[in-house]
Amino acid sequence: MIIAGEASGDLHAAKLVEGVKQQRPDTRFFGIGGSAMRKAGVDILVESSELAVVGLIEVFAHRKVIFGALNRMREILRNDPPDLLILTDYPEFNLRLARTAKECGVKVLYYISPQIWAWRQGRVKKIRQLVDNMAVVFPFEVDFYARHGVPVTYVGHPLAHEVRASADRNTLLREFGLDPARPVVGLFPGSRRSEIKRLLPIIIDTARLLQQHRPQLQFVLPIASTLNPALIRENMPEHELDIHYIEHRPYDAMQVSDAIVTVSGTVTLEIALIGTPMVVINRVAWLTYHIVKRMLKIDHLALCNIVAQRRIVAELIQNDATPQTIAAELERLLDDGDYRKEIKQGLEEVRQKLEDDSHITDIATVTVDMLTQ
Repeated sequence: MIIAGEASGDLHAAKLVEGVKQQRPDTRFFGIGGSAMRKAGVDILVESSELAVVGLIEVFAHRKVIFGALNRMREILRNDPPDLLILTDYPEFNLRLARTAKECGVKVLYYISPQIWAWRQGRVKKIRQLVDNMAVVFPFEVDFYARHGVPVTYVGHPLAHEVRASADRNTLLREFGLDPARPVVGLFPGSRRSEIKRLLPIIIDTARLLQQHRPQLQFVLPIASTLNPALIRENMPEHELDIHYIEHRPYDAMQVSDAIVTVSGTVTLEIALIGTPMVVINRVAWLTYHIVKRMLKIDHLALCNIVAQRRIVAELIQNDATPQTIAAELERLLDDGDYRKEIKQGLEEVRQKLEDDSHITDIATVTVDMLTQ
């Protein structure tokens, strides 16, 4: 059984499945995921797009769907237990499922750690009880889990050697019908329904404000593979912007952009690996924000800043995430050559850290070893 509750987890889990099948072609996978896992040969019982929400209030609103999926997986663990349960990120759901797995004697491999080093560190006690092996993707996570007595394996970040555009920038500009003489701003509203509803209107208002100052601007907006394009249209305010919609090719959208406004999350690492200057935004329900703010143990929200252990790109959170402040940062990214250079150097440091293969164990090998133990 393999579980991925959102778009990035779907992609990473799919790569894991492909790697295991190369070593053990007879291995059968089933569980929760999306199109990438289905293409890799996973029998998808629940679509991950139905579960991908962020924030305490937002999760509560979707509790019926989420707990319905959880109960379905629990029934399988109890009545027809698999040889191994693989959990990919998505901690609130997955740790509940891990408890059921342990009760049923099913081994648990957790791939891509919850960000417990960032907030709610007490969850490490639960992980120590429920998880047989924590496969982590950042070097600093190894020390964290080792200190707390959790079996841990460093498998490297799955994106490190995968994030590549399909062609050079000029080729992609021509393919997308973009004018190479005009600047391009990337609008990245996220891969979750809740992000689209919450942040897309702010991003579009930012683009509208930018275009008032710079009529020559072009915009690209990638649509995640887990999203129905109709959802974008439903949440898109009326506008007269020159937006080019790009489906299923986020890295190419990053490559053609001169600057990007993006939601927080794994996408900030992907943009860092491409090397495009960005501004990171987020806004959640008021109660969610004030609860989480008190629990945070880190100084940064954007993963690229966390990996660098310093601020490389600007983070505009909650009340700071206004069209005016976002537009001002994007204009600085477009106009200030020294600032762009400084950011690009910082993003290159992040890329080098993520691509360092020292002391890495392949995640597929970890999985096969657990299946055969």
